[in-house]
Amino acid sequence: MAEAYIIDAVRTPVGRRRGGLAAVHPADLGAHVLNALVSRTGIDPAAVEDVVFGCLDAVGPQAGDIARTCWLAAGLPEEVPGVTVDRQCGSSQQAVHFAAQGVLSGTQELVVAGGVQNMSMVPIAYATRDAAVPLGLADGPFAGSEGWTARYGDLPVNQFAGAQMIAEKWGITRREMEEFALRSHRRAVTAIDEGRFDSQLAPIAGVSADEGPRRDTTLEKMAGLGPVLPGGSITAACSSQISDGAAAMLLASEEAVRVHGLTPRARVHHLSVRGEDPIRMLSAPIPATAYALKKTGLSIEDIDLVEINEAFAPVVLAWLKETGADPARVNPNGGAIALGHPLGATGVRLMTTLLNELERTGGRYGLQTMCEGGGQANVTVIERL
Repeated sequence: MAEAYIIDAVRTPVGRRRGGLAAVHPADLGAHVLNALVSRTGIDPAAVEDVVFGCLDAVGPQAGDIARTCWLAAGLPEEVPGVTVDRQCGSSQQAVHFAAQGVLSGTQELVVAGGVQNMSMVPIAYATRDAAVPLGLADGPFAGSEGWTARYGDLPVNQFAGAQMIAEKWGITRREMEEFALRSHRRAVTAIDEGRFDSQLAPIAGVSADEGPRRDTTLEKMAGLGPVLPGGSITAACSSQISDGAAAMLLASEEAVRVHGLTPRARVHHLSVRGEDPIRMLSAPIPATAYALKKTGLSIEDIDLVEINEAFAPVVLAWLKETGADPARVNPNGGAIALGHPLGATGVRLMTTLLNELERTGGRYGLQTMCEGGGQANVTVIERL
């Protein structure tokens, strides 16, 4: 049976909004991790058959097929093409899926998957911290669609409303969310202090560590924040941070491993994506995980480590309630609440961290999932070698 091997993965530190990476062009962020990946693996870059990058809000400096632009900005061979994927927050996890599927199909031997996002330079559409969160359809991407309106009416379609719906449906209190957020920061700070991220980072622009974790945050400080939505319980403290960053990984076939003298670190065990309610939007990791476990024949107890994107605290807390997973195995080095969420790069950032943590702890299977716009969720299971 064909295999898709993960050879290596690398990421920039995640920069805070308006932080150390804010002025770095997205093409240069992506170019940096691509050059780092080529250097670390020792591959001939001309042997790469495609570069698949995740990115959303592909406008301005992120427009024009940023995958291709990053590769060229890195000074790498012009004959290697690139393609940009938008599955919202899961864009670079989907890039891994497409790259792995190319290898598994036997049509490609060496493919780079990655992602990039500079949210300081290109703010997230319709949901920035500086603007009112839209509650209707008047200015959103669904405005004017007769089919959408006939099916879903004028219901709110935004991530904050979705997170609030999850908190209410699963009975998750604000205190529970804030305790989870505090744990995320503490785990991330511990990981940084213990050097757990060092081997996966490619410092850039004077930034050598993730900028997001807050060492001084407390439950008391979180309790003083106002809700994002009137009368709601979601605050900035239990939400992912607006961030900048890039990440990339190399996937290879068994033949490519042999020909290029590569040493695989893991193999792709499972790939799937599922969808559900696009209004609640963020709860799809729950049915997607159930689907993946059924397809693989694994149980949640077989999974040694989980990375689930902390878009909002209730996303992970509801997933934990439904799956019964051990919280100690979930985001053990913190998540996007502390480390940040550079949208198009987060999928490969998570997988890079998952790969390294499996090696550090000696685990076998790692599962990654994340909520995505439109009520979707990717699930990837990797097996450490």
